[in-house]
Amino acid sequence: MPRAIQIRNVPEEIHRTLKARAARAGMTLSEYPLRELDHVATRPTVEEILTRIRNRPRVRGNLDTAAAVRAEREGRR
Repeated sequence: MPRAIQIRNVPEEIHRTLKARAARAGMTLSEYPLRELDHVATRPTVEEILTRIRNRPRVRGNLDTAAAVRAEREGRR
């Protein structure tokens, strides 16, 4: 069930900007911030991304990069 969020003390300049952007998007002043909140809520934060990266299993390769570069260079001759 949808929940209500009320934001108090919105500065006039921010209110004007949101109202104008909502109008340009063909949305109401209620719909536009809701869409923006959805964008914020559905995308991971930088911290969440870094946590995912840190929690990934470590991968150890056995590729000798110097040998791979040499082989590539020799193949061009």
